Amino acid sequence: MRPHPLSDDYAPAPLGSQHDVLAAITQAIPDTDLSDRTWGELLGPTWSMELNIGTEDPVDSIMLHVRGGGDDVLSPVFRLAGALRCKVLDCAEGDLITPLETSGWHRFQQYRDRMLRSHR
Repeated sequence: MRPHPLSDDYAPAPLGSQHDVLAAITQAIPDTDLSDRTWGELLGPTWSMELNIGTEDPVDSIMLHVRGGGDDVLSPVFRLAGALRCKVLDCAEGDLITPLETSGWHRFQQYRDRMLRSHR
């Protein structure tokens, strides 16, 4: 495992007010369903993504719950990160995911697919 890119005492600034965060999400990806202001949803051709925005104002972070597969899901992930001026953290690996470093996403998909095959 690579060294963790963030120090233990790292405390990022909030992403912004809930109003500003929702506006940034809508501008970055207009198809996002934000009918529930705390839990958005985005659908792609081979994946779905839930955005756990939460009720806190200001919004500290957004947890993305990605289901499905394929690298095309990374495009909206990075578009959201750019719009919100934040980084993408792989919670399973503890590493940052960047457009040039997506190995954590690929390892997750391989693990998931292996587990699905073994349970059939």
